[in-house]
Amino acid sequence: MNPNQEMLEKAPYPKLLLNLSLPAVVIMLVVVIYNMADTFFIGQTNAPSKIAAISLCAPMFSILSGLGTLLGSGGCTAISLALGKKDTESVKRYSSFCCFASLALGVVFLVAVNLLLSPICRMLGADADTMADAVRYLRIIALGGPFIMFNNVFANVIRADGAAKESMIANCTGTFANIALDALFILVFSWDVAGAATATVLGNCISCIYLLYYVTRKQPVLSLSPKQFSLRPETSWTVMSLGLPMACSTLLMSLSHIVANRMVIGYGSVALAAQGVSGKIGMVITMLAMGICMGLQPAISYNFGAGNLERMKRIIRNTAVFTVCLGSVLTVLCYLGRNAIISAFIDNAEVIAYGQTFVFASIIIGPFYGLYQLCQTFLQSTGKASYASLVALMDKGLFYLPLLFVLGKAFGLYGIIFTSAATLFLSLTAGIVFSLIWNRKINGPEK
Repeated sequence: MNPNQEMLEKAPYPKLLLNLSLPAVVIMLVVVIYNMADTFFIGQTNAPSKIAAISLCAPMFSILSGLGTLLGSGGCTAISLALGKKDTESVKRYSSFCCFASLALGVVFLVAVNLLLSPICRMLGADADTMADAVRYLRIIALGGPFIMFNNVFANVIRADGAAKESMIANCTGTFANIALDALFILVFSWDVAGAATATVLGNCISCIYLLYYVTRKQPVLSLSPKQFSLRPETSWTVMSLGLPMACSTLLMSLSHIVANRMVIGYGSVALAAQGVSGKIGMVITMLAMGICMGLQPAISYNFGAGNLERMKRIIRNTAVFTVCLGSVLTVLCYLGRNAIISAFIDNAEVIAYGQTFVFASIIIGPFYGLYQLCQTFLQSTGKASYASLVALMDKGLFYLPLLFVLGKAFGLYGIIFTSAATLFLSLTAGIVFSLIWNRKINGPEK
């Protein structure tokens, strides 16, 4: 048994939190910075229409991330469960499938987006003020599709045996490169949105180089060999079914953002710019909660696969308490500092005026989001992908979209902005119910 697997099986909760969640939280913070970098540097031009343009394109980047989550999260869970059962052959097949499927999906994204670039931008809500910038930004992002996909997938896959630190290094390397290149391309070369997109693609390429090095030189249990690649259902469907819940959540979130952006742009590009900046602030809280839960996912899967249910449940209980406390503290801090944070992105009085209320709408879910994410992690990590997928479908489909239209009709712009908060409470209730049902089945009739 290697040290990482021994940690998953025996380490006390604080050590798991330190070794698994802390690197994952750093990764999520890096993702937040990654997402903020383009907005921050474009904001220095004091052009709300350019911020609006990259905000409109954000759902397409999320779609690419969702496809990566399908393979990355699913591969991580499948490999963790296989490691718990000491099934190394399955581990090699899963990792090889994730490698080549990620590259194939990246190429499909590249071709499809470039063939339909203008129609896609119109569908996203681009108008006369934002169309040219949106097309320039999205074209470059699409060209980097294969690299972005591979990075998203294998930054997750290598966490399967507890290698969270290495995943953190991959993400940090790419993000810091992205930030440096953003400053160079936007502030020095004046490439504005094209510079932001180019920096994003190159940052992902740099992360891919590190991941290739780690998998081929430092991680013998994983495989990138075409000989191990298989499309058989026991490999492909196992990975994709386990990744489906988080992928559904991400893809439905992208669809929801497209619809919401089209509704908000009706109130002007300044309102959409304010929404884009405020959403980044709320992302700090939600991504931290996601990082904690994702970090502990290998421990939950490993102990479930090994049959150690008591240890698995103890990890889940401790995580619930921790995420509620952390989310509450962060919500208060973000609310108190909201004006200063918005001003750091763009010094525009109209954006700041909108942003004060928009930030409150984006952070109010902070104390509760971790519980929702924990329910999803528990269901997915223990192989109950059907329940997790159903909760994700409810979250951004059955709940969010109807509420978006109802609240938007009743309360206008502010009804649209508060829809996410209203949705979270319904989704959390569904997540808890399905988790309790599955927990009862796991326990068996005697409990």
